[in-house]
Amino acid sequence: MGLDQFVSTYKEPEKEDIQYWRKHNAMHGWMQALWESRGGAGEFNYVPVRLYEEDLDQLELDIKNGNLPETTGFFFGSPSHIQSEEEKKEDLEFVSTARKALKQGLVVEYNSSW
Repeated sequence: MGLDQFVSTYKEPEKEDIQYWRKHNAMHGWMQALWESRGGAGEFNYVPVRLYEEDLDQLELDIKNGNLPETTGFFFGSPSHIQSEEEKKEDLEFVSTARKALKQGLVVEYNSSW
């Protein structure tokens, strides 16, 4: 058991996973804050969050500036909001991939389970 995170693209009726993280608790915390800013409340577990261009812009800035939030949870792994350069690179590659999907008219959605 643990925090598993996915980003998928959708275009009826097709779905494709474009990103997978395992226990990337800081990314989960960022996505939870986004969800809450849109009125989400309660347990953030298996709750889809749609990503838009402006979300990816902010995520990119937060990754580059080391502003992903430290996030704790029983199944989330070791809390650490300090990303290595390799982790930042991988997350920025995800942002680029998600932007391309949006430009193709696809829906981009984060989801997680723990």
